[in-house]
Amino acid sequence: MISFQLSATSRFLPSFLPLLLVTVLRTFWLVPSAMAKAHVLLGLLLIGFSLSVVDARKKVGIYEIQRGNFSLKLTNWGATVISVILPDSQGNLNDVVLGFDTIPSYVNDTTYFGATVGRVANRIDGAQFWIDGHHYRTFPNEGNNTLHGGNRGFSKVIWTVVEHDTGEFPYIKFYYHSFDGEQGFPGDLDVFVTYKIVDDYSLSITMTAGALNKPTPVNLAHHTYWNLAGHDSGNILSNTVQLFASHYTPVDDVTLIPTGELLTVEGTPYDFREPHVIGSRINETAFGYDFNYALDKHGDENNLRKAAVVKDHKSGRQLELWTNQVGLQFYSGNQLNNVVGKGGHVYKIYAGLCLESQGFPDSVNKVYFPSQARRPGQDYTNHMLYKFSF
Repeated sequence: MISFQLSATSRFLPSFLPLLLVTVLRTFWLVPSAMAKAHVLLGLLLIGFSLSVVDARKKVGIYEIQRGNFSLKLTNWGATVISVILPDSQGNLNDVVLGFDTIPSYVNDTTYFGATVGRVANRIDGAQFWIDGHHYRTFPNEGNNTLHGGNRGFSKVIWTVVEHDTGEFPYIKFYYHSFDGEQGFPGDLDVFVTYKIVDDYSLSITMTAGALNKPTPVNLAHHTYWNLAGHDSGNILSNTVQLFASHYTPVDDVTLIPTGELLTVEGTPYDFREPHVIGSRINETAFGYDFNYALDKHGDENNLRKAAVVKDHKSGRQLELWTNQVGLQFYSGNQLNNVVGKGGHVYKIYAGLCLESQGFPDSVNKVYFPSQARRPGQDYTNHMLYKFSF
């Protein structure tokens, strides 16, 4: 594990610690007995130990899980995937996700490369909603709307590593406590994200959350940009995509907020029920692909349904995504604009694609969409299974 001194606690301590020390030392000299002085010193030691523990837990690090020649690097900044290394059909290894070389680049990032997004992924119309007769306003960070949880959503906070196992089926588990009122969302929320290699070339991502004291909307998503030919190989327009969805939720062309309709994909450039090359019809769309698809119900014994298959014919790599969610956001990287990434490579438009399993966007304001509200005692789970082949 590589750690970095990027810590909210460490930034806070320089102004706080001197005052604490002065107060304790004054108390030490004023107390009358040796026993009381000993208690003061013990208290000082305990405070120092507690601060060091908190600071250690808040450090940002880079972690790795690996099985054979399949490996991931991750960071607890935003519970983010930094790299995914896979062989191609010739046995050559490549990193197949877009990203950055340094943690500060992720801190300043606006693309959400590899991040866990929430408390509510995607867009909230007007940055407001109602639950149980209570009106809440969230932080508007995309015009008048809230995107991916606000200005400081789950992709912009330091998570705690609670487990990291490097055994036969390696995994890492991140934890974050979202406080009542954070970015305007109601109630305290405990959130866990686990990345686990469950087979030679299969990755499981499990996101769970529990509301502690108030009803709150929860819609978490994973925001990795995939380029199966390699992160520095160019665009994904030659990839073949199949989506197991007969309907999609159309959006306003300007705000990208769903209209509330559920339309058939038949006869549209959004129809991927059979495999299609991404670039073959993208010019028929208004701005590229950035739509939520209503997944068809074909679950397996683990209550997962096949959501998508992506094939890169140059490398021979293929990705299958299975999920328990009702929706899938297919995004073709339309807003990537000369982002300088790993190794100095410049990511241009369509450099990667996202497949975000989720609840329907803006469900908090669309009464006909499946509800995202969770009450205390109601657990939330978003389970994704990525199966790679080549």
